[in-house]
Amino acid sequence: MDGEFEKFDSIKIRGIFMARLHSKKKGKAGTKMPKQKSVPEWVSVSKADLTALVVKMAKEGVPPSKIGLALRDLKGVPSIRAITGRRMCDLLSDEGVTSEYPEDLIALIKKAVKIRTHLKDSTADTHNAVKLSHVESKINRLVKYYSRTGRIPKNWRYSPEKAALLVK
Repeated sequence: MDGEFEKFDSIKIRGIFMARLHSKKKGKAGTKMPKQKSVPEWVSVSKADLTALVVKMAKEGVPPSKIGLALRDLKGVPSIRAITGRRMCDLLSDEGVTSEYPEDLIALIKKAVKIRTHLKDSTADTHNAVKLSHVESKINRLVKYYSRTGRIPKNWRYSPEKAALLVK
């Protein structure tokens, strides 16, 4: 009996949960995918209708994360991949409606631009100056990954001036 509890204590000590990158928090929160991989019987949306709806929303300029949330809330679709058999980004790239830059990279660039404009007015704000370096570190790591995988050009580099123009 004691051996079982020791096993759980050693797992707790080793730390199963992944930590946040630039803070001392544990970072356990987050959304979870549905455990069931097959299409539930209560889903009434067909594959063709779902594909057409995803493409229509993408052409209107809705980012993929918002498309997934809208379909979950409005149509009751638990997983686009379970119904169509493909990931949403693959579906959008096959239809030719993907954005030029990945959504997570654009979100980080917008955050960096907001912090830079704030620091122009508040030069003594050292906390946000440090956070700006953290955000730019994340941007540079994503740029390295996306240029390696071919999502952005190999010679593309992050610069604050280009970022401000890109976001606007």
